[in-house]
Amino acid sequence: MAQALESLCQHTRETALLNSAIETLAWDERTMLPERGGAYRAEQMTYLAGLVHRRRTDPRVGEWLAELATSDLAADLHSDAGATIRNLRREYDKQRKLPQKLVEALTRATVLGQQSWVAARKADRFADFAPQLAEIIKLSREKADALGYQQARYDALLDEYEPHAVTSEVARVLAGLRKELVPLVEGIVGGSRKPELSILKRHFPKTAQEKFGTEAAARIGFDFSRGRLDVTSHPFCTTLGPDDCRITTRYDERFFPSAFFGILHEAGHGIYEQGLRGDWFGLPPGEAISLGIHESQSRLWENLVGRGLPFWRHFYPQAQAAFPQALGDVPLDAFHFAINNVEPSLIRVEADEATYNLHILVRFELEQALINDDLSIGDLPGAWNEKYQSYLGIKPPADAVGVMQDIHWSAGLVGYFPTYSLGNLYAAQFFELADKEIGPLDEQFAGGEFRPLREWLREKIHRHGKCYTAAELVKNATGKPLSHDALMTRLRGTLGGLYGVG
Repeated sequence: MAQALESLCQHTRETALLNSAIETLAWDERTMLPERGGAYRAEQMTYLAGLVHRRRTDPRVGEWLAELATSDLAADLHSDAGATIRNLRREYDKQRKLPQKLVEALTRATVLGQQSWVAARKADRFADFAPQLAEIIKLSREKADALGYQQARYDALLDEYEPHAVTSEVARVLAGLRKELVPLVEGIVGGSRKPELSILKRHFPKTAQEKFGTEAAARIGFDFSRGRLDVTSHPFCTTLGPDDCRITTRYDERFFPSAFFGILHEAGHGIYEQGLRGDWFGLPPGEAISLGIHESQSRLWENLVGRGLPFWRHFYPQAQAAFPQALGDVPLDAFHFAINNVEPSLIRVEADEATYNLHILVRFELEQALINDDLSIGDLPGAWNEKYQSYLGIKPPADAVGVMQDIHWSAGLVGYFPTYSLGNLYAAQFFELADKEIGPLDEQFAGGEFRPLREWLREKIHRHGKCYTAAELVKNATGKPLSHDALMTRLRGTLGGLYGVG
């Protein structure tokens, strides 16, 4: 039995080598690729995706898994061996349902789709992107049907990012959050207290932003000897190997929060990746549990830490030194109020903590309609604008800041968006417990000390890899199932205090 596990792991590690080559090409495509290199890049990645799919569906994998299924190694589902067997069995069964031609077609369509999206967004011409998006959605429907589902077609795609989650349960959780969130937002927006936002729209030189953001990311724990920061059109984090994690951002010299909080967000993803066990890289014990848990780590560092007053008690003198003309005359309290501005806005990645989840609901509902074939690509921009008017009270003036603002659909990441809101819920629940067990965290942050929280997260979350499901991990770590209670308690406490609402 031990030989079967060794063979299975060796085969999977070799597949991970191929996958890391795909990730390297994908990173290069979104950061360095010349404009005319896109077509050949699509062929490169399509070819490699076909090789990976053949390896994942190799009959020998099924034979090894069958041999291991009743062995003592599989008895403990949460051990490294047991989790490896359980997760690889699940992945093997799913991959066997997907025709190689479909896998290759999706890879080609999404590589070309991302390139089409970049050009169409820049020109603000949705019609230029629509044909490629239609192809991606069509192939995504085919993928969902091939994988199979019990309740909703969307379940099959959601499971790719949040294993074991189902649409109906996610919808129930988000509806509960929305019920309590909307009155809070209405109270804040309708109140008399307003921050002075012009201080964030002064001139913040790109070189100074990069230096300050890099220093902050390093201080909270992103290891730049095992990673790097680059520029892209839509920020992301990717891991190319156990000691090679890449994060990206985009700079706006007239809006400080865009790049800085983007860096903290992606650094949070990177800290999780760097906290996974490198000796299990490419295998379940060395992989992230779900994108919801992944997002909990990025949202925790970006918002629960990075937008807090204690964080800036430590970092604000450095910020003033980095941007003397923009912040030299700005009091800390005024700056802190401004970066916690609550206001319905157009851009998801720049949305405040309170309204952010309303952005997610728009996307969650629209992509379900697309996958169910209840909404056509041609009607998508209008439906997007209607939902923004309904949920946030604003209408995008252009598709570039409306339906084309996110890269996800062009990359085939249908089913991904709800994991952002799940991440917010997970993050608040983790942070609440950490404060009780190793806090008070506020005192540590004010003193520039972030290691205790990082090590707590590594012990409670990172080191487990995929040995537990997301639901099991949350219950094990916090003693409670996932709930919106911790997030709402935080929002009422922090934002309620700033705006004078309950």
